Amino acid sequence: MKHFISIADLSRAEAISVLDTAEHMAETQSRSIRKLPTLVGTTVVNLFMEDSTRTRISFEAAAKRLSADVINFSAKGSSLSKGESLKDTALTLQAMGADAVVVRSSSSGAAHLLAHAGWIDQPIVNAGDGAHEHPTQAMLDAFTLRRHLVGEDRLGADLAGRRIVIVGDVLHSRVARSNVLLLTLLGAEVTLVAPPALVPVGADIWPCEVLYDLDDALAAQPDAVMMLRVQRERMIGGGFFPTPGEYSRRFALTTDRAARLPEHTIVLHPGPMNRGFEIAGDVADGRRSVITEQVANGVSVRMAVLYHLLASTSEET
Repeated sequence: MKHFISIADLSRAEAISVLDTAEHMAETQSRSIRKLPTLVGTTVVNLFMEDSTRTRISFEAAAKRLSADVINFSAKGSSLSKGESLKDTALTLQAMGADAVVVRSSSSGAAHLLAHAGWIDQPIVNAGDGAHEHPTQAMLDAFTLRRHLVGEDRLGADLAGRRIVIVGDVLHSRVARSNVLLLTLLGAEVTLVAPPALVPVGADIWPCEVLYDLDDALAAQPDAVMMLRVQRERMIGGGFFPTPGEYSRRFALTTDRAARLPEHTIVLHPGPMNRGFEIAGDVADGRRSVITEQVANGVSVRMAVLYHLLASTSEET
């Protein structure tokens, strides 16, 4: 891999290879000394033009545990806030000797532009671009699902036959798009559930089923339910659902709904959560929840992505 921009760029074998590498990375994180010397002498730049907590800290921890130097570069307080173009920022990072750039942007396609415009030669990692994709989040979700649904003999395994339900604000969710692409690539059966106004145009050609009734979707006894954050800050003008109460009544994972799920079903959420709105607090903290585990797994998965992009270059120098 030269870049990590979109799940659509990955083959099934490449996706499984990253997941398997993440398993090895996770094993190292249980040691007393969790750092590996793999990327000594390399510099990873976190270019975050949009606010983030989990993703930024996760990438920083991943790079540092591989012994890379890390530069955190945010739009606020930088020349980007003064109107500097993405091109000039890229040229600056190139001149400073960045070996890889992790980019988060509110603009769909920003990571792809950085990777292919010819401004910078280094690997680009998409840490979320607008409502388009969030490929490393999908990888950590698949990693978490594989650990719970496949079992001990999971190296080299996919998610064939597993049923995954993804619920909520699909329209504004880069997480949903990446997960549909990755989970179906790995053989899972994916169902999207959302109010009609929160289903993107063209979702009918995605490799998944689209439903508008959560209870119908849960009646099919899924292996996992992934709740999405309702991104009210992107809902300019409103009108996506009648009232918050009506949304919660029809699409929230309530205590009652969770109690009707099969015993083995797990609950995921990419965070941050709107507790009591899209997911009940006791469900988010309950025995089915793997939400905190997702955050921990994010470090191992992002270590694996950086390893695949940079380790061979580092070993040659």
